[in-house]
Amino acid sequence: SACATCDGFFYRGQDVAVVGGGDSACEEALYLAGLCKKVYMIVRRDVFRASKIMADRVRNTENIEILHEHLPKEVVGDESVNGVIVHNKKTGEDYKIDVQGFFLAIGHKPNSHLFTEYLETDEVGYIKTVPGTSKTNLEGVFACGDVQDSHYRQAVTAAGSGCMAAMDAERYLSEKGL
Repeated sequence: SACATCDGFFYRGQDVAVVGGGDSACEEALYLAGLCKKVYMIVRRDVFRASKIMADRVRNTENIEILHEHLPKEVVGDESVNGVIVHNKKTGEDYKIDVQGFFLAIGHKPNSHLFTEYLETDEVGYIKTVPGTSKTNLEGVFACGDVQDSHYRQAVTAAGSGCMAAMDAERYLSEKGL
């Protein structure tokens, strides 16, 4: 899964793994820690990339085990997840952790590269819009959903922003007499 908020309840009382070391991974792990028996955080580096406050929250959560300098090698299971083979970068050892859920939180890159020559984007590549609208820096062009929403990244909010873009486009065309 790529969304603890969406899928976490499926793993209530079970063990799960979260891959990542940034703020998104910490948020996912903390959310899951409230639902799951145990959360393993698989972090490839020896430190978190997350902010100090997020990293401290994770470190201070009793049912989160941090596996620094580890890499996921294989998700194990037939019809469902029953484990993850991890590679310990320090020792070179591979071993299995028993989990029923596997969450990726290693960053999001919007599929907006086709538009970056024409539209303003942030440092990650999300298309910038005028706050409260779907208007971009190019008149008559509107952005919504996964290429525009760097915060929520949910299907339901993408659908809502799609509706906003459609309404903004309709108003734009009406004002132009089209």
